[in-house]
Amino acid sequence: MPLYFFLGGRDLEMATIAALLTTQAAGHFLDKGLPWGAKASAYWDEIVIAQTRGDTPVLVELENDLGLTVPDVIFVDHHGSCAGANKPTSLEQVFHLLGLPPAAWTPWYDLVAANDRGHIRALRSLGAADADVRSVRREEWRVQGITDSEVAAAQEALSRREEERSLIIVTIPHERSTLIADLIDPAFGGTGMKNLFVVSPNQVNFQGEGRVVVALSKAFPGGWLGGELPAYGFWGHDRSGLNSSTIKQFILGIVAKD
Repeated sequence: MPLYFFLGGRDLEMATIAALLTTQAAGHFLDKGLPWGAKASAYWDEIVIAQTRGDTPVLVELENDLGLTVPDVIFVDHHGSCAGANKPTSLEQVFHLLGLPPAAWTPWYDLVAANDRGHIRALRSLGAADADVRSVRREEWRVQGITDSEVAAAQEALSRREEERSLIIVTIPHERSTLIADLIDPAFGGTGMKNLFVVSPNQVNFQGEGRVVVALSKAFPGGWLGGELPAYGFWGHDRSGLNSSTIKQFILGIVAKD
């Protein structure tokens, strides 16, 4: 059966997948430019139409809030239970589903996949120089629509960071927590970090040791996680009903055992 792709939350990887599908499967995908946390229900009518004409819907990083099941649909993701250093990224999964030859895979795809799998840490493991890191991350900012004023606000927030043990804590005035993880890196003139906890108006986000990510996910269910688990990764949660100080102390209780 023909495949029809439905694309989830917009980031650099999703934009790259859209570009790949434009050249390899034109007319067989739909991208509504949805934000992170996108759900399958955003495409409900189009999914029904695709199935009616005999296509198999491929849901790319879309939360399955419709109770859809395999083999009626194909799920592509690299978050939650699908996350891990040895698991294919969504870009790699789509590339495979298209049946493309290895020669069609490009060095840029390597960078995009590494960036999605493990942020700057994974880019460096791939051999990326600081200039490559900045290029990839700034392209990520562009795709996500991050503004110069948001970058400036993140830089100011980072200058007021707290440090306890191996944990850096930053409070920012917007939801662009990814900027802190970028700007603190030496590629952007930062000091580097082992573990990072970012508090924003509506979210809490952690990036660092995989054991902390796993512990946070178990202690505070209902959030999101990903990265190069089990060694390293990220976790985040809506702040509704959560106390950021409680979560900070929870993290410190783990890293204090070092």
